[in-house]
Amino acid sequence: MTVPTAGRRRGRLVPAAAVLLLLSGCAGGSPAQPAAPPSSASSSVSAPPAQTPAPAPTAAPGTAAPGPDAAPAPETQPPVLAQSAPVAVRIPAVGASSGLLHLGLRPDGSLEVPPTHPGAPASWYTSSPTPGERGPAVLLGHVNATGGGPGVFAGLRGLAPGDTVEIDREDGSTAVFVVERGEQYAKNAFPTRAVYGNTAGAELRLITCDGYDPATGLFDDNYVVYARLAA
Repeated sequence: MTVPTAGRRRGRLVPAAAVLLLLSGCAGGSPAQPAAPPSSASSSVSAPPAQTPAPAPTAAPGTAAPGPDAAPAPETQPPVLAQSAPVAVRIPAVGASSGLLHLGLRPDGSLEVPPTHPGAPASWYTSSPTPGERGPAVLLGHVNATGGGPGVFAGLRGLAPGDTVEIDREDGSTAVFVVERGEQYAKNAFPTRAVYGNTAGAELRLITCDGYDPATGLFDDNYVVYARLAA
């Protein structure tokens, strides 16, 4: 698995301006099951439709319109949890569960790689926020295992919006995240800011390999699941 990463300042991740680092080590050999083809996407982004300005609201009879110095409504922040390291993850919709290793960076700046033997666990990237803290917590897992069997994150492509990811934490609490979407990215065009950039609330990224090329025996892409802490 090859995943560009960004460094982290205390509590939140550094945006994409950070130096890219590489994680390598998806197990060789074909996946246990053929990966589903990536969803088609347009090569261009449509501009939002023009909006017709709405007429200014009229104050109700007998009600004074707010003056120019009226205080703005207080800004609401998404819910977050206190810091607590993760110990296990469960993904009920695809029948996946795993204890979590705590892995960081090697001396050369590359990510430590979870083991690839059958039944090997996923890992939490220790320079990302703990799951439930503000920012994107990052979990990494292999799509396949040594010998071609399924890896802990083999089922990520089966997740759909609204599915849940449950993460047990050291303080005894469970952070429940709701899946928003999954995206496949070429490893040489990985969107660092979208995956690792700061977020207003507590979010989760599940990352594995994808895009298996039988001609080379390598995975050319990554698959990323985006999820948000349940309210």
